[in-house]
Amino acid sequence: MNFSRKTKPRILSVANQKGGVGKTTTTINLGAALARAGRRVLLIDLDPQGNASTGLGIELADRNITTYDLLTGDVMPSDAVKNTSVENLLIIPATTDLSSADINLMANEKRSFMLHDALHQPDIDSLALDYILIDCPPSLNILTVNAMIASDAVVVPLQSEFFALEGLSQLMLTIRDIRQTAKPSLRIEGVVLTMYDKRNNLCQQVEADARGNLGDLVFETVIPRNVRLSEAPSFALPIIDYDPASKGSHAYHALAKEIIDRERTPKNRRAS
Repeated sequence: MNFSRKTKPRILSVANQKGGVGKTTTTINLGAALARAGRRVLLIDLDPQGNASTGLGIELADRNITTYDLLTGDVMPSDAVKNTSVENLLIIPATTDLSSADINLMANEKRSFMLHDALHQPDIDSLALDYILIDCPPSLNILTVNAMIASDAVVVPLQSEFFALEGLSQLMLTIRDIRQTAKPSLRIEGVVLTMYDKRNNLCQQVEADARGNLGDLVFETVIPRNVRLSEAPSFALPIIDYDPASKGSHAYHALAKEIIDRERTPKNRRAS
């Protein structure tokens, strides 16, 4: 794959240490929507569960080169990428090998910068990417730290449920620590409310609290609680292909447009 490109890709981590908030769903469908909008996107599956890889149809037998190999420096990014069913959406898949990363990388003095170094080498230019999206594991471990140090900004899926904002505080502290110690330029791209039901008073209250506390850090787009969104991964398709007319599909197209628009007219996003 040889393409020409003059600018570096924008790298976004999709992170929340709480499981079940729609993190992988957001990574897959945001990536697909950005690709459908004419952007060239690489999705990096950094979760040992490998759900993003499965959700985009990458069989376990085809994951001979993975993000673990990328982290350890054994391969170039261009050697690890695989095509998906979505044009202009690539993926570097994951396997359970990543679960041993904490132990295996501990002796490396640059253990927190392994992904950063992998994604900031000249080889990445050959892929001609506009965006790199990193699907982080549901924890604040060495993999998530690697993702954030490699990234320009963080997209935070926030489930519309009780205690949602309290769970967000630890992630904010982690981002602040990384800014102070390793990546001063790291920002929050935005917080996206997921599993939102406009008929539910609690969802409305969570939205009001989030917007009241975080202001324009919260995306205008909310991701609805949608059965079709839940079904799509079992067919190894993003929602925009599984059910283009669904509310979930429209929501992720809108989120992709917001991210593109924010890049055109950036605001001063903060980490706390």
